Amino acid sequence: MAKQPMLKFVQINRDMPSKRAAEDRKQDFDEIYAEFAAAKAEEQASRCSQCGVPYCQSHCPLHNNIPDWLRLTATGRLEEAYGVSQATNTFPEICGRICPQDRLCEGNCVIEQSGHGTVTIGSVEKYITDTAWEKGWVQPIAPVQERAESVGIIGAGPGGLAAADMLRRAGLQVTVYDRYDRAGGLLTYGIPGFKLEKDVVMRRVELLEKSGVTFKMNCAVGEDITFEEIRSTHDAVIIATGVYKSRDLQGPGSGATGIVRAIDYLTASNRASNFGDTVPEFESGELNANGKKVVVIGGGDTAMDCVRTAIRQGAESVKCMYRRDRANMPGSQRETQNAEEEGVVFEWLTAPKGFTGDAVEGVMAQKMRLGLPDASGRQSPELIEGSDYTEPADLVIKALGFEPEDLPTLWGCAELEVTRWGTVKAEFTSGRTALPGVYAIGDIVRGASLVVWAIRDGRDCADAILADLSAKAVAAE
Repeated sequence: MAKQPMLKFVQINRDMPSKRAAEDRKQDFDEIYAEFAAAKAEEQASRCSQCGVPYCQSHCPLHNNIPDWLRLTATGRLEEAYGVSQATNTFPEICGRICPQDRLCEGNCVIEQSGHGTVTIGSVEKYITDTAWEKGWVQPIAPVQERAESVGIIGAGPGGLAAADMLRRAGLQVTVYDRYDRAGGLLTYGIPGFKLEKDVVMRRVELLEKSGVTFKMNCAVGEDITFEEIRSTHDAVIIATGVYKSRDLQGPGSGATGIVRAIDYLTASNRASNFGDTVPEFESGELNANGKKVVVIGGGDTAMDCVRTAIRQGAESVKCMYRRDRANMPGSQRETQNAEEEGVVFEWLTAPKGFTGDAVEGVMAQKMRLGLPDASGRQSPELIEGSDYTEPADLVIKALGFEPEDLPTLWGCAELEVTRWGTVKAEFTSGRTALPGVYAIGDIVRGASLVVWAIRDGRDCADAILADLSAKAVAAE
């Protein structure tokens, strides 16, 4: 009887790839987790219980066939494992690195619920795809047949790139327009290298270029080209701009120098530290934490990226100020732990009410307590009278989340419908808007969300466009 390759969670404990020591990893922007060796990946994959109702799969926005590619990995069939993984996920090596698995697939693992520790799904996913790149299994797209229809995609972030990949596989002609000089959106300039090294993103972009996708960079819609020009050029247009407008802080002194937006700070760091670009604001110290007392305001993943970046830039001290407690923060608990290991101090249940100094010298803060749940179900923070104090700071980073830009005004397209939150109105699964041939996906529809949801939207939208163009062709016959 053949030896059972799976169900080993009773004998084998959960094991993550080794993590570099905090003192070591603070010195650079390299990824902090090592790669699984083949034997370790097979061993951890073999812990999967192959359950009849795989909650890991149902709680993955892409519904990745996780049990199947874990089984293939456990039995050494890595090329097949990559094929299964790639079938539902355009960028598995990226999701394996940056998805909050603790809230999605791993957080819903059946053996985790039984007390045996979740399967390390994200690390195995990363290992499978990194091996596929190393072995040359990842090849440019070669459509069976080219089609004349073309699609313009505004935004080269994960949603736009996922849609581009799917549309090229169907043989459509695809052009991606983006305001930045490199494709990838937040994958390139928003997420630090210690979570996602930039060559991982750039090789995917290069693969799409080799596959026939045209990229028009440094191209801002409404400035370098009009929205109507793009619409008239293509049979369909996808709006995949993401949300880049930062939520602001109010209160006395909020206009002081030294109070900066998270997106500006992270972009400058990624350009300087990961691409070697000359960034005047970084060189001058305006967007550089070196030698400074840094306070980051916010409790999401962007805030965690900022505090950990500041540590690597050589800040004198780094504190994160958040108005709720740790249990109620929106960011990844894993990232919070990494930040604490690296020396970040968290000021829980603390909110800013103002700032001192023309060039910021401190954050006027007040302590909070949690009261009754609000409409979202989370406990509302309430002010504790007489708890005010001033936290010294000479660099304050606002990481309070992002909102959509006013696209109808920026693009001169008043008929583009938006919601009361400023997001583009679009069908949930297809991305169709009220404008004929115009679709919208990702954060510009959902509001600030996860990369994996943008990928899902891009893939779903590509399917809808293919169906709509086919229906249009049949109607024209």
